[in-house]
Formats: sequence, structure tokens, C-alpha cells
Amino acid sequence: MRWDNLRLTDTGQGAAVPLFARGAVTRTFPTPEFRGMTFYEIHARSIVNRVPAASHVPFQWTINPYRGCTHSCTYCFARKTHEYLDLDAGHDFDSKIVVKVNAPELVRKELAAPGWGGHHIAMGTNVDCYQRAEGRYELMRGILAALRDARNPFSILTKGSLILRDLDLLTEAAELTDVGTSLSIGFVDDELWRSVEPGTPRPGRRLEVCATLTEHGLACGVLMAPILPYLTDSPQALARTVRQIAEAGATHVVPIVLHLRPGAREWFLGWLAREHPRLVPRYLELYGRGAYAPKAYQERIARQVKELAARSGVGRSSSAAARRIRPPAPPVSPAGPEQLTLL
Repeated sequence: MRWDNLRLTDTGQGAAVPLFARGAVTRTFPTPEFRGMTFYEIHARSIVNRVPAASHVPFQWTINPYRGCTHSCTYCFARKTHEYLDLDAGHDFDSKIVVKVNAPELVRKELAAPGWGGHHIAMGTNVDCYQRAEGRYELMRGILAALRDARNPFSILTKGSLILRDLDLLTEAAELTDVGTSLSIGFVDDELWRSVEPGTPRPGRRLEVCATLTEHGLACGVLMAPILPYLTDSPQALARTVRQIAEAGATHVVPIVLHLRPGAREWFLGWLAREHPRLVPRYLELYGRGAYAPKAYQERIARQVKELAARSGVGRSSSAAARRIRPPAPPVSPAGPEQLTLL
């Protein structure tokens, strides 16, 4: 690791400072769910991070208590960020997880700073804050308590069912400020899920989480992402997914077609070549000129999902929750590049 040598040079005084307050403590755990994984416990210098001004995202501030993700989604756009720590964007991203163990204390400290303006904070925008590691480290409980006590608005995007552990804190915070939740569910094909998202709860379980959150008065939408060309984009597959999203009581659904930026691109195409080799030429045609599928294709999928959502009644059964609590900021438009905060 070169972490002790990493420096942030934008200090305003021309002096370089370490990225982390101290070196990492390396841990492994013998339990089956953590077999083959290494955790690097670090003390971050800051935790409430401003998104670069040039980013095409509908939020300005984020909290990311982890780097790397045990969900192991083959398409994860955040994979490239692991290379900043001299780790690779493939297996290392899935199995070498950076844990910011001082995150709860930092959140409380930074929200209390005189210059903090009480801005909306988005979580789960880089890697999942409710990934498997959260079951051991429990950083989110301290983070949510700090946000609740500061009455600071926030939203959470997750694939993890572990969010239900914190229902008490979420509902308490929702009485004091704006709270939004979203589940990421791109498709409901269990066979494909096992292959492309092996570390996540199955899609059906995530739909149950959406239903539970809504039943507890927390507005919960679904980010229908990623929609995988030639794998989950048929009219039948889209209709089945949207129908089940509606049945789960989601307040809204937003479709996003797969995008393949460097890091994720190589890892996903490697998976595709192993599992669906006949589709490789089609993907190279779709993504040959960049990270995004052609605009016409994206617009067609968005139109189909919108029509299906209206027909299926997405949002009707959760109107009371939607009135009570503002949904999270809409996700990034797939038509433009996002540059999410690295820390």
C-alpha cells in the first residue's frame, strides 16, 4: 500500500497533507461471510464530502463510510476508484474494503461546524453503505444518529436489506427532517442475479425491503438500474420488473441503462465473455464509442418503463408516505457522465 504517501495538495497553502490521518489497520475475519476478504480500518480526515462542481449529479454532498464493496456487482461504476489506492478495479474492489472507522464521530463533528449549512446529504452514491461489512462495523447507526440529532436532510440508495436494522433511527429522523430512501433493483431474474450481483440480497428480498420501508412511512423509490441490454431489456422482462416494483409499494421508479466506464468496463466485459460470449459483439457495438449506450436506446427504455409504471400503478399504494416524506433527489441522468466523490 502507498496510503501513507498519498497526499491531498489542494490545501490553499501549497503544502501536501496525508489523505488519511494515520496508517491502515489490516483485519481478516474467519467467519464464512467474510472468507477471502481483507478490511483496512482507517481514520479519515473528513467524511462529509462536496461533490465536484463539474459533476452531473442532483446533490452536492455525500457520505461514504466504505471504499470497495462486497456486493461484487460486475458492472459497478465505482470500481475505478480503487485504483487510487494501488488496488485493482476487479477482485480487489470486491474483497479489499476500506473502512472509515471514525465516520460517525466525524459526521457529528462536521455537522456541528459553524460553517455547515444543513445541506442535503446523499449516501450510497459511490459504494453501498449497507454492504456486508456494515453488519460487523455498524457505522451507519452512528451516522444516522448524528444526522437525526442535527436535523440534517439525507437520502440513502442501497441494495442491502441491512437498512431495516436501522428502521428506528430512520423513522425518528423522518419526524425531524427530510428523509428519502431508494432500493437499487434493475431486474428480478434470480438466475442472472446470482451471476452478476453475487454479493447482494436477491431482488425479491430487496422488494420486500422497499415494502417494509413504505409500510413504516418512509418514502421508498426504486432505481431500476442497471438495465442490461439484451439480458433484462425485453418488453416481458421490463414489465415483470415494473409490476413487482409496483406491488412492493414503491413511490417512484427511475430506469437507468447500464453504463460502462473504465474499470467497470473491463470487469463487466470479462464476465460477459465468460457467461454470454455471443453478446460481446453486440455490446461492443452499443458501447464502442464510450461509456453510454446510444441516446435513442436509452430514451426508448425510459419511455417503456414510464408507460409500464403508469399502467402498473407505481406510487398509488404509497401516496400517504410520499406526501409525508420527500423522496430522495432523482438519480443521475444516464445521458451524461457522473463524477462522484472518491472519499
